[in-house]
Formats: sequence, structure tokens, C-alpha cells
Amino acid sequence: MLSVPEKILFVLAVAATAYFGGMAFYRVYRAVRRGKPENRFDNLPARIGRGLWLTLTMQTVFKKRPLVSLLHAFVFYGFVYYLLLNVLDVVEGLFPVVLRGGFWNGVNLTGDVLTALILLGIIGLWIRRNTAPGRRTFSWREKTPIHEKAPGGIRRDSLIVSAFITFHVGSRLLQKSAQAAEEGPDPFQPVASAVGNLLGYLDGREIVFLEHFFWWGALGSIMLFVPYFARSKHIHLFLAPINIALKKEKPGALLPIAKDFEELEKMEKFGVTKLEDFTWPRLLDAYSCIQCNRCQDVCPAYATGKALSPAAILISERYELNQILPAFAAGGESPRPLLDFATNEESVWACTTCNACVEVCPVGNEQMLHIIDIRRERVMMQGEFPAQLGQAFRGMERNGNPWNIGQDKRMAWAEGLPFEVRTVSQNPDADVLYWVGCAPSYDPRAQKTARAFAEILHESGVNWAVLGKQEKCTGDAARRAGNEFLFMQLATENVETLNAVMEAKPKTIVTTCPHCFHTIANEYKDFGGHYTVKHHSEYIAELIDAKRLQPLPMDGDQSVTYHDPCYLGRHNGVFDEPREVLKDVGLTLSEPPRHGKNSFCCGAGGAQFWKEEEPGAERVSTNRYRELKATGASTIAVGCPFCMQMMNVETAQEPEGQAPQVLDISELVLQGIRKSKEAPAEATD
Repeated sequence: MLSVPEKILFVLAVAATAYFGGMAFYRVYRAVRRGKPENRFDNLPARIGRGLWLTLTMQTVFKKRPLVSLLHAFVFYGFVYYLLLNVLDVVEGLFPVVLRGGFWNGVNLTGDVLTALILLGIIGLWIRRNTAPGRRTFSWREKTPIHEKAPGGIRRDSLIVSAFITFHVGSRLLQKSAQAAEEGPDPFQPVASAVGNLLGYLDGREIVFLEHFFWWGALGSIMLFVPYFARSKHIHLFLAPINIALKKEKPGALLPIAKDFEELEKMEKFGVTKLEDFTWPRLLDAYSCIQCNRCQDVCPAYATGKALSPAAILISERYELNQILPAFAAGGESPRPLLDFATNEESVWACTTCNACVEVCPVGNEQMLHIIDIRRERVMMQGEFPAQLGQAFRGMERNGNPWNIGQDKRMAWAEGLPFEVRTVSQNPDADVLYWVGCAPSYDPRAQKTARAFAEILHESGVNWAVLGKQEKCTGDAARRAGNEFLFMQLATENVETLNAVMEAKPKTIVTTCPHCFHTIANEYKDFGGHYTVKHHSEYIAELIDAKRLQPLPMDGDQSVTYHDPCYLGRHNGVFDEPREVLKDVGLTLSEPPRHGKNSFCCGAGGAQFWKEEEPGAERVSTNRYRELKATGASTIAVGCPFCMQMMNVETAQEPEGQAPQVLDISELVLQGIRKSKEAPAEATD
């Protein structure tokens, strides 16, 4: 189709595109390589398969915004197919072939339909972004820190990308339309043929000119766009599959900053101050970000009026990288600390580490880990953190618990039980080790949960024991607050203790605290602690299934709503067992709108329980409690001592008799057990 001069020009244009585009992508690669090492290449074939599967099925995209996701799917699948169509267009342009008829009918029909869908999708997305709902979605509140070039840059980038897609796809449609007008309608290209019919008033020479013009428009626009590609958000088309493939299986399972204390003492810097201090997956996050603000939508801090926006952090990092890219990629130091352009102290300390941002991200970003990296620098290098955290840190250092109550009181929770609670030193052959945790050991309300679960274990006939005064805080709050050194101390001591008590007989560890569960199961592995760990809701479900427990339904109002703890649900995927237990005791479950993977945080995680909440429109717990109460259930069931405390803060502010009761799953099960024990006695009477 092309003339000889056009073919020469095309080859030269491709060479220029390859050079300038290749250099742009190579700079991005070198910038990401500036990050510190982190092993994400284990089990690589499975990772690659997962990345491709999740990308091609768009499962991560359709988690939220179904209509918008559908429009995005039109564009995505069309562009994937266009990789083939563009190659075929080059072949038709350079060689004397016409790819119509036979096998090509299916290829052309698919391309024709997808062309129309791409245009529909991009127009729909453009309208959505530029109307009031879209402008609200793609904005930030005034106090949210954002890179100075981001707001204007995002609007400009969106305009360029949408204009490119529209022009590229529209040009190809018009080129095929001119081809149809010249060679006759093609029933396997109905859209192009319909447009071609409108060109019937043109003579042959004019139609040939249009065919050439729009061929160049379609392929020339690609060559012009490729060098810009690496700077645009459109680069996620290639980086998202990589990011998804290399994502951690459990992003909330943090990695040690050193393999042992000897290595830790040799380190001169902890945490992250500047971009180059991040590990390379964090820099890949910034380049993979599609700037959709979905993570902002689900962030408990942002939803309750706080300054934090996880989206703003990654977007700001991206714009700073673009601004300094040539020098940074070449090894130069970034000019500004992250707190000067990406976030601020208020935002950093508002994060509850609930994992909602990570769960919802369509491109596999791990926003939460950026914040924890910054916290580590603030705590371990600068000694700057909310004053209330200092009290919790001192308690963990001195007495092995953030309440700072003596270890001699560790067994106070067991006082008043009608049976002896034996320690592992008294019962080394126990099958189950009940890890009580700090809250059930020292907090009066959580102690009721510990006693209820102890009664359940006793009634089931399980051979169990506790560590007693040997048990210390797992260090969860210290680690999430950035105090990695304190966490390593506690983890090392606890692993040494657990390994010693496991020598006589390996035990299943069961705990009523999701934070203890998460830490022991997922993070103690790095310190030599490999254990079978279960949340008490999982273990109770097993006991009921095995007929070792046979609770009867409670009397009266049996409606209940269940609040998913973040560290049990999103972090560890335990959703079904707590609900099964509630149904096993005859309760009618009424789910709140946000539940399961989409549940909303209570506000206590990420060490928030030990500090004043950052300023906002309302408390995170208030937002969540309002939703739970709206279900109309008479009982809020929880599976975490911290969720229990946060919900009780809210019920305490209600007029007497108007608040639902807040009970742990174990307390509800114990009511059913007691009723089953009373039933035979009543029958005898």
C-alpha cells in the first residue's frame, strides 16, 4: 500500500521511536533498580502465571466500580488485541497483501467490534473523569499532602492519553473505512463498512489519500506516543502484570530489616527518608500506579477526614521520579526527603495498617508498606513519634506488654475460673497452647473473652495449656509503629520460649487475638519460629464439626452482625469460620454493607490503639459502629480484643438500652454451651 518513500520514512520513524522510547523505558528500569534489594523471584513460574492470569481476567479491576471497570475492560481488551492488529496493519502497509477473507474474517470481525468498544470505553471514561463525580474521585482534600505538579500533571496526562487512544483507534477505523470504500464493504467489518458507506461521494484518488493518511495517523500516533509512554500513567499496561506477579503473598507479613542483632548493630540507617532508600518493589509501585484513587476510597483514615491518602503518596513519588528521572536513573541522589513532597507526619501516623489499600489496588501496589518504611525512620533514626507510643514502647521493653503491668499479673485473667489453668511447665504434653496475648491478660473486658475461651477448651476435653508468665507481647504494635528493634527483641525471646516448650511435644497454637495470630503465624518464621497457628474462631469451628462442642441456640433475639477484624480477614483470609460458628449457635447473621474483604477497620490497628487518633471529621470506630448498628442486629460479634474495645467506646456514648451488645465469638458460643448443659437438667425436672 505504501509508496517507496513512505516505506523509507516508516523505517526511519520506527528506528527513532525504538531509540527514544527504549531510552525512556531504560531510564525507568534503572530508576527502579536504584531501590535496595528484596527477593521477589521465588517460585517464578507460578508468579508469572498468576500475574498474567489476574491481568488478563481483570479480576483485580472488577473488585470495585463495576461500570467503570467495564469501560476500562473495553479499552484494555481492545488494546491487547490491537497489538496484533497494528502488526497486521504494518504488514499490509509494507507488502502487497490484503488480509481479508478466509481466516482473516474472524480476525477482522473481532478487531472491528473491539474498535467500537474501545471508542465507547474511552469516551465513557473521559466523560466520567470530567463530570462532578469523577472530579470528586480524582481529587484530594485540602490538607492531604500531594506533589505540587501532580494535580495539573494528572489532568494533562489523562488528556494526552485519552486523546492518543481516541486518535489512534479512530484513525485505524477511518483507514479501514476508506479501505472498505475502495474495495467494497466487508461483512466482517460492519462498523468500518458502515462508515465507509459515508465516503461514497469521494473519488478513488481521494479515498486512497484518506487510506494512507489514516494509516499514518494510526501507526504514527503510536510512534509519537511511545517516548512519552514511560512518563505517563499508561505505563501500567506493561508494569501492572509484573507488579502483580512479584507482589508478596501476604503484604502485611513484614520482613526483618536485618537477619540478626549483629547485622542490625552494623546498620547506619533504618527506614526510609528518600526515594533511593526504598526497596525496588516500592519504586515499582510508584510506576505501576494507575492513579485511580481506589485505595483512597477504602482508606479508613481518609474516609473519616484525616490527611492520609495512600494514593497521594504513590502519585507524589511518581511525579518526583519523573521530575528527577535522568539524574536519579544515573545514580544521583534525590534532592528532597519524602516528607517534603509525598506525605507528612500527620498522614504517616494516621495509617491503621488495615491492608484495605493493598487489597483493592488493581495493579498490585503495596501502599501500606511505604508508610511503615517511613515510620521506621521516624522512630529508629529520629526518635520522633506520638508521645503516647513511648508509653507502650516502655511497657513492652520493661514488662513485656504495652500496658506496662508486671509479668506477675499475667495470669490474673484466669482468677475465678472453676478449674485450674495449667501452664506448659505443669502440662508439657498438652496438644494445644493457648496464646492468651496482652489484651486478654491485662484488659478487664478482654479478660472475659479469655475466660470464655478457656471454658470452651475445658468443656471440649482438649488437652491444653498456657505459657503463663513466660508469655510476652508478640511485638505487633511495635513493628507496625516502626520500632523494628523492639519487635526483634520480643520476637527473638518469644521464639526461643516457644521452641523450648515445643520440644516435649509440638502443639497447635490458638489465640483469640488476630494480631498475635498474624505475627506468630507469618512473621516469627523469619526468626526460626515455624508453628501451626489458629485463630480461636477457626479452632472452635473444628471442635463443633468434631462434635466435641454442641452448643444450643440462644433464647430471645438471635440477630447478630459480625465485624471482620482486619488482621484476621484481609491480612489472613479467615472469613468463613467465624460466620460458621455464629450460625452453629443458631444466630441469624445480618451483614453490614462493608464486610469480608471489603470490611471497614475498627481504627485500632497499626498501633493506633496506643495513641490519640489523628484529627479528622470523626473517629474511625464511629464510622464503623454506625454501619454495624444500622444492620438492626441486637449483637455485634467480634473476634479481636481491640475491635471489642473500639466498639465499646462507641456503645458507651449511646443512651442506656439503645446500643447493641458487643460480644466475642467465644462468649456467644459459651452461652450456647451453658444452655446445652442446662437442657438435660430441665428435662429431668
